[in-house]
Amino acid sequence: MKTKHLKNILLQHALPKSPSVRIFQPASVLMPLFEKDNEAHLLAVLKADTEGYPWRNQVALPGGRVDGSDKSTMTTAYREVKEELNINASQIEMIGSLGYFQTIREIEIEAFVGFWSGDRSGLRFDPQEISTTLEIRLDDLIKTHVEKNYVGRRPDVFNLIYPAGTQSDNGVVVWGVTAIILHFFLEHLRMISPENFNGIRKNRSFL
Repeated sequence: MKTKHLKNILLQHALPKSPSVRIFQPASVLMPLFEKDNEAHLLAVLKADTEGYPWRNQVALPGGRVDGSDKSTMTTAYREVKEELNINASQIEMIGSLGYFQTIREIEIEAFVGFWSGDRSGLRFDPQEISTTLEIRLDDLIKTHVEKNYVGRRPDVFNLIYPAGTQSDNGVVVWGVTAIILHFFLEHLRMISPENFNGIRKNRSFL
């Protein structure tokens, strides 16, 4: 999918909102979309392989918990993407919020969608927290969404899995709450831009 087309349709259609339960600890993540090779991609991170780290080896969106200095959950998202990846707020064109998503660790995450400038020259991260960044092609996520028959339904958390890069990424996949956020976003995208999902054949083994 072309990045310009993606931006246009997202700006023309309000993002849906997953509801809040307002009983868990608040956190925010940012879904940074950007252009690479004239196609839309998603920037994600692979958490470090650190013994005892709760998110060890998991694919995640940049983000973290709200702290007392944050004026809003959007402020948290901007602060975290700066702290984790050295991406400034000026490099993000914010689209809006997808609402709230709960984790098994009793954290409620508000997920924001924005377009990143794609300037990799300034990317920095702490290797104790992040192993590497991942550039995930949006069309690959759409292909998996259709082929695994996720369209119109959301499987349980153990069966909802998306690819997180190329074969060189050693089979790293997106699962857990990050996959749930992606599923919610892709279903919205399917509703407002169905032409990008048509023509992809479902894998009959998942029907």
